[in-house]
Amino acid sequence: MRITVDIEADVLEDAMRLTGESKKGPAIVKAAQGFIRREMAREFGRKLTEGEFGDYPMTNDEIEDFDR
Repeated sequence: MRITVDIEADVLEDAMRLTGESKKGPAIVKAAQGFIRREMAREFGRKLTEGEFGDYPMTNDEIEDFDR
């Protein structure tokens, strides 16, 4: 899908540098995908720690012990 957006030059340059992309479009797509992935992981973690998944087999303490 094609869209037109206004992005400040320094923000676009940062997106290109941080994503390693040399073209504007792919840099913005990669940056948006990364943002979405992080937010979804954050949302999942919040739901997990709030007990929204009642049938999840491990408690938060068990997960923390497992990571050690």
